[in-house]
Amino acid sequence: MLSNTLAPALARRGVHYGWAVVAVGFLTMLVTSAAMGMPGVLLLPLKNEFGWDLGMISGALALRLMLYGMVGPFAAALMHRYGMRFVVSIALSIIVAGLFLATQMTALWQLWVTWGIMLGLSTGVTANVLGATIATRWFTKRRGLVIGLLSASSATGQLLFLPIAAWLSDNMGWRLAMLPAGIICLVCLVLVVLFMRDYPAHVSLPAYGDDEIIEPSDPRANGNVLAASFGALATASQNRNFWILAGSFFVCGLSTNGLIQNHFIPFCHDYGMDAVAASGILAMIGACDFVGTIGSGWLSDRYDSRWLLFWYYGLRGFSLLLLPYTDFSFYGLSIFAIFYGLDWIATVPPTVKVSGQTFGRELGPVVFGWIFMSHQLGAATAAFGAGLSRDALASYLPAFIFAGLACIVTAVTVLWLRNRVNPAPTPAMA
Repeated sequence: MLSNTLAPALARRGVHYGWAVVAVGFLTMLVTSAAMGMPGVLLLPLKNEFGWDLGMISGALALRLMLYGMVGPFAAALMHRYGMRFVVSIALSIIVAGLFLATQMTALWQLWVTWGIMLGLSTGVTANVLGATIATRWFTKRRGLVIGLLSASSATGQLLFLPIAAWLSDNMGWRLAMLPAGIICLVCLVLVVLFMRDYPAHVSLPAYGDDEIIEPSDPRANGNVLAASFGALATASQNRNFWILAGSFFVCGLSTNGLIQNHFIPFCHDYGMDAVAASGILAMIGACDFVGTIGSGWLSDRYDSRWLLFWYYGLRGFSLLLLPYTDFSFYGLSIFAIFYGLDWIATVPPTVKVSGQTFGRELGPVVFGWIFMSHQLGAATAAFGAGLSRDALASYLPAFIFAGLACIVTAVTVLWLRNRVNPAPTPAMA
């Protein structure tokens, strides 16, 4: 296996193999999140070709976002039981199949099956839960930076590919717009099979920052995947930090990919901006997010996570409330993209850090899976609710104002997090 040859070769050059795992995970999360976010740019082409209402299409997108989050805690338990490489390979195969089948759809129920169910479940496996698992297993030092890097890839991928998809959709049709993501997902599948390993001990290394090689526990001793997932939830639900993190992440999803990713382009279209220009603004948000989330990871290694979250949610809320005052000019929206983009998903590194500190190395990723599920429930609420707002009130403004106010309330709530907690593993994960 190439990893067994590459790991010692990198070690002789002073490079830990964990960085190779991060590189594969980075590309995988980048591309699969692009596949997950692509429906946002294809909303209007579907409406124009099939005559479906935005509310009807938004229902399928809301299902996709909900499943994307709901699979999180079970994905973490599946990776613990069967290994990251196996589980991620299956997920990538389903993504490729879903994208191909979506190019052939002619009925609304097919949209629900391909984009809603297949992409929702499979991309949920390769989302931030994968990043949290890689960071906690492979890194003791630089963990915040790694979480920031991988989180940035996931969030940025959802936005960075949109101008390409928008151009292809306008010039070659929405079906061909899905091909680039599908092809790169196939490349990622090969890279995962060749280079991803589950634990540092599998290549005879300690975790980055550790001195001793720690053999992982036998995954068969952890019992049923469902029991492990719900056992983690049972323990987490007794801790105040869990409820604050889950509630804040609900608002995070409500104010980011559920709202902006799905409805920003049609929102701008209502004010006279075409899809390619609007997707360019989203790409700018994605580029700023890449810088902001990595910076957040660096900051979370050094500063109190509570205050970081306070500033992130507060500034995001104010940027959303000020969005209607940009006049939807390219200049005004560019300023919005910079300030909002730097904060797009900067909340992930401090949230993962508090989860890990509270619940420990083994339990932390599974608990974060439940917290991430709350994030996607918020995203699904925004995806569906904003579509309803547009159909019923002929305006997206109520949805954006509500999201901004929710962020400001959350900024105050996160200050109630406890900093020092003694983690206690569940019997299912011990």
